Order: sequence, then structure tokens, then C-alpha cells
Amino acid sequence: MTHTLGYAAKSATTPLVPFTFERREPGAHDVAIDIKFCGICHSDIHQARDEWGGATFPMVPGHEIAGVVTRVGPKVTKYKVGDHVGVGCFVDSCRTCSSCKQGLEQFCQEGMTGTYNSLERDGKTPTYGGYSNHIVANENYVLRIPANIPLDKAAPLLCAGITLYSPLRHWNCGPGKKVAIIGLGGLGHMGVKIAHAMGAEVTVLSQSLKKQADGKKLGADHYYATSDESTFKKLAGHFDLIINTVSADLDWNAYLGLLKVDGTMVVVGIPEKPTPVHAFPLVMGRRSLAGSLIGGIAETQEMLDFCGKHNLGSDIEVIPISKVNEAYERVLKSDVRYRFVIDMATIK
Repeated sequence: MTHTLGYAAKSATTPLVPFTFERREPGAHDVAIDIKFCGICHSDIHQARDEWGGATFPMVPGHEIAGVVTRVGPKVTKYKVGDHVGVGCFVDSCRTCSSCKQGLEQFCQEGMTGTYNSLERDGKTPTYGGYSNHIVANENYVLRIPANIPLDKAAPLLCAGITLYSPLRHWNCGPGKKVAIIGLGGLGHMGVKIAHAMGAEVTVLSQSLKKQADGKKLGADHYYATSDESTFKKLAGHFDLIINTVSADLDWNAYLGLLKVDGTMVVVGIPEKPTPVHAFPLVMGRRSLAGSLIGGIAETQEMLDFCGKHNLGSDIEVIPISKVNEAYERVLKSDVRYRFVIDMATIK
């Protein structure tokens, strides 16, 4: 067993604190990783505060992990010591269901093994995430990070990057397509970068125009304030694809009206309460309302390679781990441009 330093939530109502625990020694197919950076995802806050239910404590959050391989098991073929690698939102799956066989491990019918707040396939060993200095994972659930992406900027790609890449790719974002991204936050800013790199005409739909200069710099062709009622009249029937990254309550019906005939709105942000959807905006344009959840291992690797090819990384603010609780409060106030990343060299 390897002594590991981390930060954990001991309960849903207490701040994260230093926590030590043991990681397993690498098995035949395992890779041991020295974690250099870990991104902070809004879902870390939801889970650490048990806002989605079913949380188990102590909890070491973190599923945007970037680091360097330090050891490999004797049967590992994909990685060697010194490789730059990542671990995303899950570290295992059943491997035998139809979803896993299609490379859609995120939809594993037995349930994927989350990188934290989950149980290993033995059903009893808790998983601890990337707010720590070390992790061990099966080589088939580890990703290769392209050499030209710095590890700190790569970390958020393991969740924010794939969360946007997967629906953009699945719904054929590309030249000639008009794509809107709702919200310019940790998720949305990656959506703008990726959709732009795919060749689409990209529009940001944000509550106000305060981040307009940023949006244009990131690759948006257009930027509209949704607090201005004329926006919804001006853009009616305009988009082929809308990606909704916002977890706040929005009137989805109004946004559905912005789609062309056969257009699709994809939900990747999860609001706390159910959202009413009316039939008329759907039937009046043969429109679709869909959802998307991260991506499988093969698609996540494809996303990383795409980002390497186009020199894409996240816009980040690097913090010491001692500032993690302060960072959580700032995320809730949208006071970050655009993703916090913890420097694990600061863990003591």
C-alpha cells in the first residue's frame, strides 16, 4: 500500500481538510501516477455537499487529474514511466455490457466506477479522487496527454473538455453549422474553443455582455445577452445545435424556439429542480431535446488528441490546495475565468 496525502470532505457541511489514506500497489495492469494538477469541477461541490444524494464520507473529490506515470504493472503495454497521463470521471466499468463494448463506458449498464465517491468493482473499496498526490488506475482507464498541452491546462479537459466535445462531435458540429453555447463558464468556454476549432459558426448566449470580449477571444463569432428580450426574437429558428451548459433554472422552451427545423438542444448542465418542457416548441420544428454525459475512454482520448492538434487547453487559475474551500465559494459566485486547477506540489 502507498501512503497518500489528500484533502477530504468529512461531512456534507464541513470544509475540506487534510486527509491521509492508502492507495493499492499497482496490479498487473495498473499504472501508478504522481498527480501534478487536478481541476475543480462544479460537480465536486455538489457531491462534497451531498446535493445529489448518496454521498459517502470521507470523500476525496477530483476527477480532472493530470500527472506523470511513476510505476507500471508487469502486464501494462500502453504506458511507461515518465509518460504524461490523465484520469477523468471514472476509473472502471463492467467491461461486458453493450455500452462498454461500444466504448460508451460512461453509460455502463452496471454503473461506471466513479473516480471518487464510488466503490471499486469489489463493491466495498471506496474510490478517492484527485485532490491527492498519487493515484493508481487500470491502464485501460488512463488517458495519454499530448506533449504540447501543459499539464495544468490539460487537467480540466478530462471533464469539462470531454463534456463539450462529445455532444459537439455526436451532433456533427462543423463547417456550415450554426452552434450556440449557453453560458460562458468552466464548461462553456471549452465549448466555444472546441466548436470554433471544428469550424462551426459559434454564438455565446449569456445572461449579460460582461464576458463578451472574452467570448470573442475564445473563438465566438457572435455574443448575445439573454436578459435582452429582443435576443429571442432576433435569433428565432437560427441554430442547428445548442449546448446548454447552465445548471441554473432556465426557460428551456424559449431556447428551443431558437433552433432551426430538425435542430437539437443538448443539456449538459444539471439544474437542481425539474424543468418544464412544452410540446409546442418541439413539434413546431421537429426539434429535439437531448442530454449528454462526458464520453467513453476512446472518445476522451480522441478529444485530447484533437486539443493537442489545435493547441487547446483550458483557461485556468492555479491555486494551492490550501485555498480549495475559498475556490469552492468563488465557483458558486462564478468568480473564476474559467477553471480552478489545484497545484498538487502544494500538498503537505
